[in-house]
Amino acid sequence: MSKPVSTALYLGGQERQTAETMAIADPAKPGAVVGHSAAATPQDVSDAVAAAKAAYPGWAALSPQQRADKMLAALNGIAENRDEDAAILSQENGKIRFEAWVDSLVLELRWKLALSLAGDINAAKVLPPIHGAIPVTTTVAYQPLGVVTIIVPFNWPVAILGAALPHALLAGNTVIVKPPLTAPLATARIVQRIAEQLPPGVLNVITGPDANMSALIRNPDVAKVCFTGSVGGGKKMMEMASHSLTRVTLELGGNDAAIMLKDAIIDDTHLDRLFAAIYDTTGQICMNAKRLFVHTSRVEEVVKGLSARLEKVKLGYGLDKDTTMGPLHSPAQKTFVDSLIKEAKDAGAKVLEFAELPGGDLKGGNFVRPAIVVNPDLKLRVVTEEQFGPVIPVIPFETEEEAIKMANDSWAGLSGSVWTADPKAANRVGGQLVCGYVWVNDHGATRLDLRAPFGGMKSSGIGREQGIEGIRAFQDTRSIAHLDAAALASMAH
Repeated sequence: MSKPVSTALYLGGQERQTAETMAIADPAKPGAVVGHSAAATPQDVSDAVAAAKAAYPGWAALSPQQRADKMLAALNGIAENRDEDAAILSQENGKIRFEAWVDSLVLELRWKLALSLAGDINAAKVLPPIHGAIPVTTTVAYQPLGVVTIIVPFNWPVAILGAALPHALLAGNTVIVKPPLTAPLATARIVQRIAEQLPPGVLNVITGPDANMSALIRNPDVAKVCFTGSVGGGKKMMEMASHSLTRVTLELGGNDAAIMLKDAIIDDTHLDRLFAAIYDTTGQICMNAKRLFVHTSRVEEVVKGLSARLEKVKLGYGLDKDTTMGPLHSPAQKTFVDSLIKEAKDAGAKVLEFAELPGGDLKGGNFVRPAIVVNPDLKLRVVTEEQFGPVIPVIPFETEEEAIKMANDSWAGLSGSVWTADPKAANRVGGQLVCGYVWVNDHGATRLDLRAPFGGMKSSGIGREQGIEGIRAFQDTRSIAHLDAAALASMAH
């Protein structure tokens, strides 16, 4: 990228510049600025809601297939601009270019999968009369909610948008997208490109300081908020949404358990999968493996296999070809992850660290050496809290029951995995994990079945995204009951 990027708001089919802008920092290079994004005022936010509300009747009146046709055409330019978008996202986010490139690809894949469900959008159910009860035939139909706000995080903002945006639009809602505060540039560019090819007001983009964003949640004309982010952020969303009883879907943090049973297949293929599940995006993925429970007899083998891969890690700038792991996104997160590693060392745990911190213009960037913490005390924060960084505790166990109990002893319930050569054992153990999604001999965001509903239990979230369940999350039901008067009269006699 030769010059800093600048992005505006996009409201009601029009680009809008703002008096104030936000400088977007490069997490790898202290003091470097990737670009500037528009800083919306509260009035801008209210205008976005009004634009979406005005566009709603016309968009909702279209048939699902008509909406699908327009949405498919609106993808024009996504693939052609992917390289440039990826370069921008890599610089503002910190992750390697390939991951940033995949970010946009996943949006396109999720978009097209959602469009394949157009025929199911209005699939009404008819409930026939029941003998001996009130003779009524009831039709249960679906309808869109109205204006929807979608708020995405910094780590995989474009791909995560794909889990909700096409579903909300296809269901007949109009949408306001709020890109991540600290990495909004690529997301704003991509969403505006799509919005420009849809009817004005159907899709809008707002960026700006959180203090000015409350109307995206509290405005009574907003029917639903879909938020992906931290547990603390989710609680704030619920609190704000409660003022107008706005509905929420929350996809929040995780502390995913990966359980490797005694008969787990530990070859290069499975170790590669496990390594990616832990360390992709420098560990900054909600559904990464965060706690690794390994049968006592296999601990040394697993630690050795992961160590061999970590020895090849090259910390560096996301756009450099030889870089395999970038920085953490924020200085605060670097400080937090560093504190987890130090606490484990101070407690006497065996901590293995790898790779060299980069120097030059990257010195002082948000880099953390990837680490393994072997057999830590279960009360340490590296076990109990979501690290969101390149560190994993490896915890031995003797029995399935012990592993399941430890895995479920957590505030989180996003996802998990079971590693075993026995399908029956996989189903037995996986079926007891208290989480929304379970992999077998695999784990991680890149291994997600994009057709299946995804979401968390416990403090990891509310609601589901993807698939027909993801469509229904943006619809309401209406029951219309037809009374058979003649049958009712005969019952009376």
